[in-house]
Amino acid sequence: MGFIEVTRPAEHVACVTLNRPERMNAMAFDVMIPLKEQLHELSNDNTLRVIILTGTGKGFCSGADLEDSGIVPNIDDLGLPSIARRSMGLLEDVILTLRKMHQPVIGAINGAAIGGGFCLSLATDLRVASEQAYFRAAGINNGLTASELGLSYLLPRVVGQGRASGIMLTGRDVSADEAKQIGLVEEVTTQEQLLPRCIELAERIAAFSHAGVQLTKRSLWHSLDASSLEAHMEAEGMGQLFMRLTTKNFEEAIRARRDKRPPNFTD
Repeated sequence: MGFIEVTRPAEHVACVTLNRPERMNAMAFDVMIPLKEQLHELSNDNTLRVIILTGTGKGFCSGADLEDSGIVPNIDDLGLPSIARRSMGLLEDVILTLRKMHQPVIGAINGAAIGGGFCLSLATDLRVASEQAYFRAAGINNGLTASELGLSYLLPRVVGQGRASGIMLTGRDVSADEAKQIGLVEEVTTQEQLLPRCIELAERIAAFSHAGVQLTKRSLWHSLDASSLEAHMEAEGMGQLFMRLTTKNFEEAIRARRDKRPPNFTD
């Protein structure tokens, strides 16, 4: 059994599970490299509409593995600075892969999301937490910087600059309930209901237009980098026009409401 498990819990839905519970799914290279490869493969599976990312045991992902970081590939004849940069790049690729996936990714945060694991959770598009979940920007506690793998970019955009500063500079734990209050997660469930609830949300999203969902994800991420409201509205408008003029989805939605039935979007 590998460190990454993939199941198909519902039509058009895949669940990717980090499966190294004895290390709280820490970010060893033996875990993260297969994760990136698996995410890339699933992104190109056109039968899939939504991805769920979760972990086994008490941790969603506990960040850097301080005991066994695994093997960094392709580092022969490199000095320490180059190895360090290559290593960080491999982890950064996982965050960027999640962002670039065609499908929206639901983070089923089953437990601790610490350090790089906190960043991993923020790279998902929608987060649901179990009551046992918590978040910690752990680098500051270890004599390092709290900012890693995009945390200082993503967290302020999710919870605001002030709250992000408090979380990152104090290194404190953010409980699942507080995460819900500040908008870090969409909702909190019991551990038993976490995956069923995420599957329910995934099925709801999968029922919408395939292209419409993909463009919505792209627009949401684009908004983080837009130079102005005007520039972003232009990008949004092009996406909406593209869907309106190249599909019959709008007409199908009108017919479905008239006929009192779910729409069948064929794009």
